[in-house]
Amino acid sequence: MRIGSAPGPEVFERLARAAFTRIPPPFSDHLADIVIRIEEFADEETLEAVGIDDAWHLSGLYHGRPLDEQSVWSSGDMPPVITLYRQPLLAEWSETGVDLEALVTHVVVHEVGHHFGLSDDDMHAIENGA
Repeated sequence: MRIGSAPGPEVFERLARAAFTRIPPPFSDHLADIVIRIEEFADEETLEAVGIDDAWHLSGLYHGRPLDEQSVWSSGDMPPVITLYRQPLLAEWSETGVDLEALVTHVVVHEVGHHFGLSDDDMHAIENGA
């Protein structure tokens, strides 16, 4: 998608769902319960919890129990959620010129990595090795 008018939340949700379809098995077999949310910005509580001072610096967040920490004894948990923050993504899209679909896919794949228990350092190492 090229830079033009700012796409709405429904476009971001569609792009995020499309990103899920490109994740191969066996990983894709563990994504059915993840909820996708689109918000304009992270709230203050979220920013504080992840140690970020500026809402413009958070484009996505995974919230839930990673698969490697789940157990049959963990009942009553809410489903895992990937939240995409629309305004920071729009800013990055505008500033970098990266295709919006590629940008959303990158953020979704990163947050899916957290679902599988990978840390930011783990994912940076994987990206640098690719």
